[in-house]
Amino acid sequence: MTATTAAPRPGGTDDAPTTDFITFDKVGKRFGDNVVLDDLCFGVAPGERVTLIGPSGSGKTTILRMLMTLTRPDSGVIEIGGRPLFHERRDDELVPASDKHIRDMRSRITMVFQQFNLFPNMRVLRNVTEAPIHVHGVAKDEAEERARALLELVGLRDKLDAYPAQLSGGQQQRVAIARALAVEPDILLLDEVTSALDPEIAAEVLDVLREVARTTDVTMLCVTHAMRFARDVSNRVLMFSDGGIVESGSPEQLFGDPQHDRTRRFLRSVLDEA
Repeated sequence: MTATTAAPRPGGTDDAPTTDFITFDKVGKRFGDNVVLDDLCFGVAPGERVTLIGPSGSGKTTILRMLMTLTRPDSGVIEIGGRPLFHERRDDELVPASDKHIRDMRSRITMVFQQFNLFPNMRVLRNVTEAPIHVHGVAKDEAEERARALLELVGLRDKLDAYPAQLSGGQQQRVAIARALAVEPDILLLDEVTSALDPEIAAEVLDVLREVARTTDVTMLCVTHAMRFARDVSNRVLMFSDGGIVESGSPEQLFGDPQHDRTRRFLRSVLDEA
C-alpha cells in the first residue's frame, strides 16, 4: 500500500522511513447509500500521535471504531503490527478472522469515548483495576499500584474510594483516561473526549492528555475539534472529507499554511465557532 505520509514520522528520516504500526489498505465502509470511507490508505508509526480532523460524517470516528473492532470494514485490510485485524493468514491467503483472533488483537487497544462509560456501582479504584485483573490477568496488588499511579497522573489520587456519581464530568473523564491506560495499551484512541464537557473542565481534561502524550510512548489516534490541543500533542494531522484524506501534514504546516481549500474552509469554520 501507499500510506499518506506528508509529515515526518517519529524516529524516522526521509531516507529511512519508520515502518508503520497501523495500516489501512484500501479500506471501504458504507452505511446504506452513504459512503463513509472510500479505499482509504494511510499508516501510523509506532508511538506516533495522529489527530483526525474534518466535518461530521467524514469517517473519523468510524476509523476509531474499526480499530476497536466495533465496526467492520466492507473492504480492504487493516493491520496492526503487521497482523491483519479482521483477517487471518492461512496458506498465504487472507480469510475472515476468528473471534479469538479479534479478541487477541483488540486486547492491546483502548478507547476513551465521548461519554465516560464508567461502572456506576464500582468505586474509582475498582473501575481502573477491573480490566487489568479480570481481562488481562494482572495480580491485584500490581493492578492497584498501577491504578494509583495513573490516578495521580490524572490528578485524582484523592478519589480512589469515590463512586462515579460523586464526581464531576471532568473527573469522570479523567478516570476513564486512567482506566484506558491501566491495561498498558499499545494504541490509545480518543473520540471527542471533551465534547460533553464545559470549556473550563474540557481544558483540564486536555491538560491531562497533554501529560499522557508527554510521559508515555503509546500510539495515539485522536478525533477532536479542539485545534489548539491537536496542535500541541500531534506529530501529524489528517484532514478528512468525502470518504478520504484531503491533506496530511505536521500541525505547524496544516494549521499554519493549509494547502487544500477544503482544509482552509474547515479550519475557518471551527475557529469561528471557537
